[in-house]
Amino acid sequence: MDWLQALFLALIQGLTEFLPISSSAHLILTSKVLQWQDQGLAFDVAVHVGTLTAVLVYFRKEVAEMISAWFKAVLGGKPTPNSRLAWAVIFGTIPVGLFGLFLEAFDIVDLYLREVYVIAITTIIFGLLLWYAERQYKGKTAEQFKDEYQLRWRDIFAIGGAQALALIPGTSRSGITMTAAALLGFSRTAAARYSFLLSIPAIVLPGGLKGIQLAQEGAKFDWDFLILGIVVSALSAFACIHLFLKWLEKIGFMPFVWYRLILGVVLFAIVFMG
Repeated sequence: MDWLQALFLALIQGLTEFLPISSSAHLILTSKVLQWQDQGLAFDVAVHVGTLTAVLVYFRKEVAEMISAWFKAVLGGKPTPNSRLAWAVIFGTIPVGLFGLFLEAFDIVDLYLREVYVIAITTIIFGLLLWYAERQYKGKTAEQFKDEYQLRWRDIFAIGGAQALALIPGTSRSGITMTAAALLGFSRTAAARYSFLLSIPAIVLPGGLKGIQLAQEGAKFDWDFLILGIVVSALSAFACIHLFLKWLEKIGFMPFVWYRLILGVVLFAIVFMG
């Protein structure tokens, strides 16, 4: 891997991790189209550390309040909106954890799902589903919908179950969780905020397993590339989160729907042209 590849992949990871357009699809496609060698497990971990850092820094106040409220509730205190939101993040992560273990046990993703035609199909299907979810906002304001503190058990497991589908390349973890939340009656901003909070354990769990794997293998690292990946992905992800939340209620999900549909068509063209 050279400096241009490291910079480009870290930038793509940071910009696409939290947008409803699938970061894994873009990383896979970039490497295939430009015929780059696989960036390696260590670099994957590095860029995910970067995006994790971005979301933790951006939501540092909310995360601190949730952790504090959760511990107080567990130790016998009165449940609060923040403690319930913390539980919503914990239980919302269970489906993706179980589904991830199943896919990992049979190596399904690497063997069958990292193909361009699979990414094309999921890009279009879940883009259309996002379009369907966007329709319910027409002519309404954010105040007419629920916020993330109004999550019920049904909502938590439905959104969590949807998140598990994001293990299929091209689905988009943020896209499918926002789509599910929108269909359940949450505002765009609430859907995005809960999706971003759900990303914390969703990044920590596989990233931790990959880190353990690297340690067991006794791998040697090129720290210059890894530090570049962490810094670039963190800065670009932080900017992406900020701008996305700032403009979401104004622009809605449709720009991302159109992007996904166009991308899907281009991918099918690539498949058919060999």
